[in-house]
Amino acid sequence: MNRENSAVQWRKSSYSNGQGECIEVADGVSGHHLVRDSKDPDGPALLFAADEWVAFVGGLKAGEFPIA
Repeated sequence: MNRENSAVQWRKSSYSNGQGECIEVADGVSGHHLVRDSKDPDGPALLFAADEWVAFVGGLKAGEFPIA
């Protein structure tokens, strides 16, 4: 992980329920949201613009993405 991401505050998804397979999100990074795999905290993170994040979370809540 690069230095810019090392200082952000990460939080685990409320949907993880302690199962170990979850994502972590960091909010408010220059108007963006970072997302990473909790099992690989030093790995890559996805960067979403605020409006993209709102659309993504809205789609999840609406059931637009099937869960395998």
